[in-house]
Amino acid sequence: MFKTIQNAWRIPELRKKILFTLLIIIVFRIGSVIPVPFLDMAALQSAMGGVADSGSIFAYLDTLSGGAFSNATLFAMSVTPYINSSIIIQLLTVAIPALERLSKEGEEGRKKLGTITRYTTVGLGLIQGIAYYFYLFNSKVVVFKDGFDAIFAAIVIILVFTAGTALMMWLGEQINQFGIGNGISILLFAGIVARMPLIITQLKGYIDMAMEGTTQYFFLVPLFVILFLFVIWVIVFMYDAERRIPIQYAKRVVGRKMYGGQSSHLPIKIGMGGVLPVIFASSILSIPRTLELFFPNIEGFWKSFIDAFSTSSWIYALLYFLLIIMFAYFYTTIQYNPIEMSNNLRQNNGTIPGIRPGKPTTDFIAKILSRITLIGALFLAFIALLPIIYGNVTGMSSMALGGTSVIILVGVALDTVKQMESQMMMRHYKGFLD
Repeated sequence: MFKTIQNAWRIPELRKKILFTLLIIIVFRIGSVIPVPFLDMAALQSAMGGVADSGSIFAYLDTLSGGAFSNATLFAMSVTPYINSSIIIQLLTVAIPALERLSKEGEEGRKKLGTITRYTTVGLGLIQGIAYYFYLFNSKVVVFKDGFDAIFAAIVIILVFTAGTALMMWLGEQINQFGIGNGISILLFAGIVARMPLIITQLKGYIDMAMEGTTQYFFLVPLFVILFLFVIWVIVFMYDAERRIPIQYAKRVVGRKMYGGQSSHLPIKIGMGGVLPVIFASSILSIPRTLELFFPNIEGFWKSFIDAFSTSSWIYALLYFLLIIMFAYFYTTIQYNPIEMSNNLRQNNGTIPGIRPGKPTTDFIAKILSRITLIGALFLAFIALLPIIYGNVTGMSSMALGGTSVIILVGVALDTVKQMESQMMMRHYKGFLD
């Protein structure tokens, strides 16, 4: 990876793209520390002080925004509205025929879908901004409480949050157009990396506790670092793992030429859903803890019910495991259609050796997809649950980096390096005219 970055830096064109991307990241980080107006910062710190450990949707948003959410800054909404918008449009493409036709119309159709995604992103940013404002207002963080000043402050705060969402989307598109590409993912990567100093501070705190007499941390802190490196290795290993289904193409004569007769393969990635099943599962399980923030005086049965969804609860871990597997299968069902894959093979005179065309091929592909999905889902569940289990066993449950964040970090880094390699390959390829 470092060799690829070094080689890219030597190429003037790619060097400009890298510098432009770094400039956008700097702009993003500056916007992440500029608070919105009309807020009492002392009251904000008091209200958002325990967000990172709350297990609510706020903790998830704060992680993805690099701490911007808990500080109510310009980019507090982060890229979450864009990610949600992209997922929604992608799912609706399967359910709505008009969107499905757009997805099959080539470049022009993709541009229209991109425009729909942008408008949806702004709408979701507006909704999240309104919800966040009411939370800040109920927490007595907003300076103005009533009258015209309160109305004006509400409009300004909500519009600033929404404008920050639109600006982040624009910054990501600028990286795609003038930078090294993968814009939204790079901004997400930058937000998560911004929390690294907090992790180092937490580790230093545990080392200080060990120096003061809590000697088990002399063992637990190095073990945490080793596990962190091991998780990265596992993610890198599984990221490119795939099941290759052999394909044999029949020979056919067109005019005086013979085509086909070649052997190829159909690659199916083990991690087909990426980090999306983990994101879906953690978002659903964070809903009860989020309700507790809006209704702090809940008692009795509902209090016990909400406490059951604490990250230290075995019920949470079990539900987290099951939801990850369920959403992994759901995403695979949405993305891959064995019948369509079988028909495409038959139309191109391709067959799987030993499998008859038609329904047997469809059943064979469906069986392979089911097995691969289970392996990928178990891998995601292991990565997601390992930090939770380690924290509960050792007491180091306040670490600011979870399994989801590590998967995103490693996945974005690998995708970016591959994109840079492809750009270098295209630059050095002379083409058939030479």
